[in-house]
Amino acid sequence: MCKLKNTKTSAIIIAFLMCVQPLFSQKKKDSIADEYRRSSLHIILLESKNFENSDLVLQGYHKAPFPDKYNDHRLSEVMFNPETYGLSEEEIGEKAEKDSTAKENGEKVKMAEKKTPSVIEKYFKENDIAKQMVAKWFNRQEDGTFDMSLIHERGSYDASALEADIAKGSIRGVAALKDAGEELIKNSFIAVNKMHFVKNEYAALAVRTAAYISADRLPKGSKLAKMAADKVYEATKDGYSVWATSYLYQLEWNDDIANQFYMDMWMDKSSIDETRKQLFDTTSIFKMNYIGFEKAKSLVLIGEGKELALIIELATVRNIDKVYTKLQKTYDVFKTKTPIYGVDPIWAKIGLKEGVEPNDKFEVLEQVIDKKTGLTVYKQVGVVKVDKKNIWDNRYYMEELGDVDDLGDESVDGKKDIEGTYFKGSSKIEPGMLLRQVK
Repeated sequence: MCKLKNTKTSAIIIAFLMCVQPLFSQKKKDSIADEYRRSSLHIILLESKNFENSDLVLQGYHKAPFPDKYNDHRLSEVMFNPETYGLSEEEIGEKAEKDSTAKENGEKVKMAEKKTPSVIEKYFKENDIAKQMVAKWFNRQEDGTFDMSLIHERGSYDASALEADIAKGSIRGVAALKDAGEELIKNSFIAVNKMHFVKNEYAALAVRTAAYISADRLPKGSKLAKMAADKVYEATKDGYSVWATSYLYQLEWNDDIANQFYMDMWMDKSSIDETRKQLFDTTSIFKMNYIGFEKAKSLVLIGEGKELALIIELATVRNIDKVYTKLQKTYDVFKTKTPIYGVDPIWAKIGLKEGVEPNDKFEVLEQVIDKKTGLTVYKQVGVVKVDKKNIWDNRYYMEELGDVDDLGDESVDGKKDIEGTYFKGSSKIEPGMLLRQVK
């Protein structure tokens, strides 16, 4: 599907196109691999054990599968203690979230939300996290050398050609090298997560207390109003809620940073230079930019004969998926692309885990090359809508629990006997094109 008109094109662009070509419709629908260019993600957990069943929640968190719509760009350290960087347990939000209906505690939540990013950024800076993200992209070794193996693996670029162009010292105008930065390196993210597990009774009690106060102001009917409040309390006090908050950051990568890196710090095994090594070790040009945060909550209503640990694990994993979905829907830069696997019907491997809902719309994108710049661009060729009768239920599932319906917040039914969600749309669509959700 890559298109080039009859123009003079540099050898590097031709090589680049040859690498990209296999991603598209020439593949049979049953052999389309997940070779499209995903964004890359590192995940960090804010350590906190000062809440009930924290061990079970953290156990569930660590069992959560890595989001398959992103490249796994995890660094060696995946947890840190925010208290070390100035964030107290209360500010992490555990106490405030227990009674979020109270004004005082609601203010504590807002204060924590404002302070948490600055604490995270302090951790990033003191531990050179952005630099570690870049080092992983270029497979940096102890002697300070780099290579393009990961760029090749994730983007199907010609690694040896890219390394040769770096060696020439001619950075600007080398289209494939810039394209790799825009398509891969720039789309590197960190999600910093915090988890809590609280009794529903705290919130239910606060609601009943507020209802009692209102009832006492009534000239008549106070008894009936309180009886109604009691019924609501009894219906909602049992069980727990799993809370997840995720703070999203993006690696800053632009022409100036790329040029400085390639010209002053890059070296391979054939050109080891201690000065270049020191320049990378001491540089401060790399940083993570804060995008925003989202929250998600899952109710955990413990059913008879069902093990608490399994219910908590299921709720925790699904909640993590939910908070990532909310980030994707809120922030366009974090949206994923999903390849179309077939066109009769149109279907793709995306479902309830990714937050697909009836009548959601997705734009259909074709990856092409801009003839003026040589860079990858995504051309919209159509729009499809979810077939509400055929939504794939690909949520985290545990056979030990059977069909769990007691998480309290699942409002969309899906099917487990299909391999993907079906869509309705244009006849111009072909396997290998990409889907991206539109608001």
